[in-house]
Amino acid sequence: MTEFHLPIAAIKGRGVAHRQPHRFERDARAAFDDGWGTLDEVASGEAAAWPATQVAVEDAKSAITHNDSPDIGFTLGLNPYRGCEHGCVYCYARPTHSYLNLSPGLDFETKLVAKRNIAAVLRSELLRPAYLPDLLAVGTVTDAYQPVERELRLTRGVLEVLHTARHPLAMVTKGSGVERDLDLLAPLGQQRLAAVYVTITTLDARLARILEPRAAAPHRRLRTIRTLAEAGVPTGVSVSPQIPFINDDMERVLEAAYEAGARRAFYQVLRLPWELSDMFRQWLALHYPDRAARVMARMQDMRGGKDYDADFASRMKGQGIWADLIRQRFVKTCDRLGFNREREPLDTSLFRPAALRGQGDLF
Repeated sequence: MTEFHLPIAAIKGRGVAHRQPHRFERDARAAFDDGWGTLDEVASGEAAAWPATQVAVEDAKSAITHNDSPDIGFTLGLNPYRGCEHGCVYCYARPTHSYLNLSPGLDFETKLVAKRNIAAVLRSELLRPAYLPDLLAVGTVTDAYQPVERELRLTRGVLEVLHTARHPLAMVTKGSGVERDLDLLAPLGQQRLAAVYVTITTLDARLARILEPRAAAPHRRLRTIRTLAEAGVPTGVSVSPQIPFINDDMERVLEAAYEAGARRAFYQVLRLPWELSDMFRQWLALHYPDRAARVMARMQDMRGGKDYDADFASRMKGQGIWADLIRQRFVKTCDRLGFNREREPLDTSLFRPAALRGQGDLF
């Protein structure tokens, strides 16, 4: 992996500050002083331009993804987009951009791919005679309500298909754009066919601005929870990821989310697979140099001495004393507030694929 020895300046509105090389690259590049003061400009932030978001389109060959990971609570997933403009520095999906020969750094949040035919492909897959309905998690890798969804409406198209077929779904989002689709989500929720989780990592607006630069502000996400809950959609909160010594207000987040109407909650600790470890270390050095070493030491305490351990038994929650402390805080706060007391599974018995052909039920 390439090491960067030049000072890195934050780019306003972006989560990372450079084009992190991906793990499949053969060529390493390093900056050098060309005699024109370029490095001084970078150090002062003058050369940190605001890279524009670019959106490419692709025709997806399939819509539904399958997983058999024992630590994930669903087997079917769907993602209308590759990459995510929210720019969350901690996003575990960043390394997936490497498979596109793109950087998991700036490219992940500025070079997006939209699956323009995702709704049509989903419809075809639901109509297959062998298809068996199960909970479909929408936006499992990148946020289905990132800003580009306002214009492209790919998630909207997916929901229209699921609504017509009465297929159960769940989604996790940081985007307030989910409120636009209440006309679809509300009737699905009232039939136990939909659940929405809103991620609130912290209530600290300053921290959220550098941690999740293009996601909705924390107070706006609380309003989204209230709007969803009042419309009858089963609503929850994700307080993920938990990062030692960075977002230390888990209890306050859970209290605010419960007051807004969330009745389900879950958390994960920070995961740093592949290139993400280098990017997060750089982010710490840029924004929290005084505590960077301490944060990484605690992360390694939860990962058996490494930055990351992919073991299914511990990758979501970590292990050891620090992981147990986070777990206790979460469990005790949820018990005190009343989270997760009534969590009925979504209903698969209402699935009606014939409706996708324009046919009504015979009985």
